[in-house]
This record gives sequence, structure tokens and C-alpha cells, in this order.
Amino acid sequence: MNKQKRSVFSWCLYDWANTAFSTVIITFVFGVYFSRQIVGDETLGSAQWSFAIGVSGFFIAILGPLLGAVADNSGNRKSWIFWLSMLCIVPCSLLWLATPEGTSSHIIFVLSLVAIANVGLELSQVFYNAMLPHVARPEKIGRVSGWAWALGYMGGLTALAITLFGFIGLGEIKPFFAVPTENFEHIRIAGPFIALWFFIFMMPLFLFTKDVDVTALKFWDALSKGLKQLSVSAHNVGKYKNILRFLIASAIYRDGLVTLFAIGGVYAAGQFGMGFTEILIFAIGLNVTAGLGAFGFAYVDDFFGSKRTVIVSLVGLIVIGGIILMIEDKNIFLILALGLGTFMGPVQAASRTMISKLSPPHMITQTYGLYAFTGKSISFLGPIAFGTMTSIFGTQQAGMASIIVFWVVGLLVLLKVKEER
Repeated sequence: MNKQKRSVFSWCLYDWANTAFSTVIITFVFGVYFSRQIVGDETLGSAQWSFAIGVSGFFIAILGPLLGAVADNSGNRKSWIFWLSMLCIVPCSLLWLATPEGTSSHIIFVLSLVAIANVGLELSQVFYNAMLPHVARPEKIGRVSGWAWALGYMGGLTALAITLFGFIGLGEIKPFFAVPTENFEHIRIAGPFIALWFFIFMMPLFLFTKDVDVTALKFWDALSKGLKQLSVSAHNVGKYKNILRFLIASAIYRDGLVTLFAIGGVYAAGQFGMGFTEILIFAIGLNVTAGLGAFGFAYVDDFFGSKRTVIVSLVGLIVIGGIILMIEDKNIFLILALGLGTFMGPVQAASRTMISKLSPPHMITQTYGLYAFTGKSISFLGPIAFGTMTSIFGTQQAGMASIIVFWVVGLLVLLKVKEER
């Protein structure tokens, strides 16, 4: 493998590393464990879980553009990725302490760990995504972005499989490792396991992927210069109508995706009574279809354009999501949910590609910072809308309906965006 291919693969492998946290901790294992065993009420637990994700989104919105501005002036993106990744890894490992006590202070402690870890993960994405135009050749940006998302879903799939067969077990099949179950140690061990997974598989990025040149500016000088440039960029971004419209559109439909990732496992458990084993099998199937979708649409992205890829994927999400709201049969839900997964990856991968195409080269990291800001500035709305609708109507279907509304509105705004640099 030559240096260029090794650099690209190592960059993509970071998605393999970090997606395991989103898949195992946020969506399918710890979210369900938190609602059922720590809170003891799936409806209330899903609402509290979504509120915690929303709070973390507030801090991401504030810090994302600020740190992106610093990186554009210091150039040391890999250093930021490392320390922000550690901000996710350390709290994740501490989830071993998330025993099923159910006291208010313990619930706050667990939610705080999850929120802090999510902040670290999402902020690291600002710098990671900004490396894309430097890692991939211009004609292959869509494919590299799609490959990375596909690899990420495969990483989530593999981590889920190890969690299932290594610690939890499947039916009469006993887990490979004899972890105690009296105090849910076989579930809690997912925290330190995913932390170790993240740390090991992120290392090739730092070893083999070339960063942009580091400047001689110190942090505070880079911060001061970055703030001035960020102010100008925020003022001038209005001149880039396509960027502005796309930032608004992507913020809205990504908020729906973030909410779906946060409560997907909880919804399956509460609405269809799935157990941990069923949820993990469901999650594995969902990651397979999502990975295949991201990989397949990566070529569509380069040949037919990022905008068309996002539009087709959003329409698929809206149609299938609407049907899911009307069914009560678990088997039909599983089939439809796998179809839903096919369009999840392409939306994210093509959006990451599109912002790189629309952004002026001199403000690429700041634009990704604004991309994170616009997404996270309203990211609390989706989880809070889900939690509020679920609490008011006493059913998670009402909360799921709010997610589809975000996709529809985002699609309508996206239709006005012109795909040009």
C-alpha cells in the first residue's frame, strides 16, 4: 500500500473507531440499559436520555466554530482530534460505574458522562471532517467520504457483534467471556470496551495521515486571529447563499438523524418490547444496510452530485419513516427499519462532501465549524421535541413523528441550494 492510499485508509479508519461509541453507547446498548434498569421507566428514561444529548449539543454549537477558527490558524488538526477523542474515551470508560441504582444523583452522573463524551466525539469531527479535502483527491472526495461512513458502520457492526457474543450472549448461546450479570456487569462493560476500541483504532490516523502544516502561532494568538476571521466569515457567509442555505437545511435534517440515533434502540425496546439480544441483532442488521448504503451511494455522490444523493436519501427516510409510524407488527418494523438504514449513511456522507465543495478553500475548517455550529445550535430541538411529544402523548410514536417533520423541512430548504463552488 503506497503512502497516499495508506493515508486515506487511516483517515477512514477513524470513522471505524468512533462510530462504535455512537452505535453501542448512544443508540443501542447503554441508552436501553439506562431507560430500563437505571431509570426503570422506558418512556421517562428515553426523554431524559434525549435531553442529555440535547444539552451536549448546546456546548458543541458554541465550541465548534471557535475551535475550528483556531485550527485554521494553527494547522494542528490531528492534535485537536487526539485530545477531543480522549474527552470522549475517558468518560466512556467510566460508564462501568453506571450501576442500576436509580437515584437522582446517580442518574445525573451517568447522563453527565454521556453528555461529556458526546461533546468530545462531535467536536473531534469538526477537525476530522476538515481534513477530507487534504486527504482525498478532488475527483474522489465523495467516494472517500462514503467509504469512511461505510467503514464506520462496519466498525459499529463489529463492535456490536463483539458486545453481543462476547459479553451478553444470544439466546442459549453463552457469551465468550464469563462476565457477571448480577449487577449488569455484562452490560456496563460496554463502556470500557468501547473506550479501548476507540483508542486503538484511532491511532493509524495520527501515525499515517498527513496533517496540514503547523504554523508558529501560539494558542492564544491563533485564538485571537481565529476569532477575528470567524467574525468576518460569519458576516461574509451571507454572501455565499448556497453555503448559508445548505447550512440551514443540513442543520434541520441532521437534527432528525441525531435524534433517531439517540433514541433508536429505546424506541425499538419501548414500542415493540424488544429485549437486549433482539435490539443488538436489529442494530447489527441496521448497520449492515447503512454501511452498504453509504458505500453504494459514494459512487452516486461523485457521478451525480452530492445534492441529488442527499435528496434521494431524505425522500427514502421520510417515506419509510412515515410507514413505520403506522405499523404495530414487530417483524414488519424490522424489515422497514433495515430499509431506513440504507438511506442514513448516504445523507451524512454526501452532506460532508457537499460542504467541502461549497466552501472557499481558505476557510474550510471554519466552514466545517459553522457546519457543526448550525447543526448543533438546534440539535437540542430534535431530542427535546421527541422527549416533549413522548411525554405529552404518552407514546413514542408521537416523538418519532417529530423526527420526520425535521426531515421534511430540511428537504424543502435543500431544494433551493445550487450545487456549485
